[in-house]
Amino acid sequence: MRGTVLYGPRDIRFEDREDPRIEKPTDAIIRIAATCVCGSDLWPYRGIQKIAQPTPMGHEYCGVVEEVGSAVKTVKPGQFIIGSFCISDNTCPNCRNGYQSGCQNLEFMTRAQAPMLRVPLADGTLVATTEMPSDQIIPSLLAVSDVFGTAWFAADAANVKPGATAVVVGDGAVGLLGVLSAKLMGAERIIAMSRQEKRQKLAKEYGATDIVTERGEEGIARIKDLTSGIGADSVLECVGTEESMMQAIQSTRPGGSIGYVGVPHGMRLDVWPVFFKLVHLHGGPAPVRRYLVDLIKLVLDRKAEPGKVFDLVLPLEQVAEGYRAMDERRAIKTLLRP
Repeated sequence: MRGTVLYGPRDIRFEDREDPRIEKPTDAIIRIAATCVCGSDLWPYRGIQKIAQPTPMGHEYCGVVEEVGSAVKTVKPGQFIIGSFCISDNTCPNCRNGYQSGCQNLEFMTRAQAPMLRVPLADGTLVATTEMPSDQIIPSLLAVSDVFGTAWFAADAANVKPGATAVVVGDGAVGLLGVLSAKLMGAERIIAMSRQEKRQKLAKEYGATDIVTERGEEGIARIKDLTSGIGADSVLECVGTEESMMQAIQSTRPGGSIGYVGVPHGMRLDVWPVFFKLVHLHGGPAPVRRYLVDLIKLVLDRKAEPGKVFDLVLPLEQVAEGYRAMDERRAIKTLLRP
């Protein structure tokens, strides 16, 4: 088969790779229905996160089971599945506590930007739908695999409650779905921080009540102005820079909560100002598997359409253009069809 490989900064190739095969009894082989480019893929693509060798890419996926190992019990060939980007056994103490992204046998998915994929620990990682979904709903099911699950974790970690005021820092796919998650959790006021008109429009569709275009000290002042000088109950940090984290911290009221899911780059957190803010900080790689069943149901029941974040759809072999479009902010998120 052919798959996506990153060779260096902005050098993405679609080239021959070995077909995946069952390597352990707990493996499954999936025929990909849809995959995509993630905002976190742009860090190595831009050369900010270094790679030592040519690296197969992709960690978001959904598709049909082709083959399973002898120990796999919960999924079978012919079923449509959605899987987390974190591979977990779903049985260790950390998994049982709801933190599958801290599994004692944790692996991170790679190689998903390809027609076929091997998924280790299939029983703990994959969830099957009861029937084959329509083609129209596949983008939203794909979003559950990472960006919707990650956004949901950000809102959960930020302790979003009915009637709350929430701020979302970041207008990428995770940030936009953070707006949707906060809305579904009952937030009364949702302030989205965005400078791009197309993203602002989608944020409003998802439930944003206010848009803040300012950044840094001006952005913090604007949030305070919108919250009677107090700050927000819940803030979702969906970027991963020092500036975005400090903006989140300074925008939160004393006793409020921050859910941070932006992959950190160049961040050096000074604890001194945090100490006096009296805020709750919780985040990290999202335990998407904890939420998979519920989020899949939201999508299948047509109560959420996270697939709207895919504003560019390309054949998988045009993956390099998908990366360029996101890198240049011409696209929010690129969906790839094998």
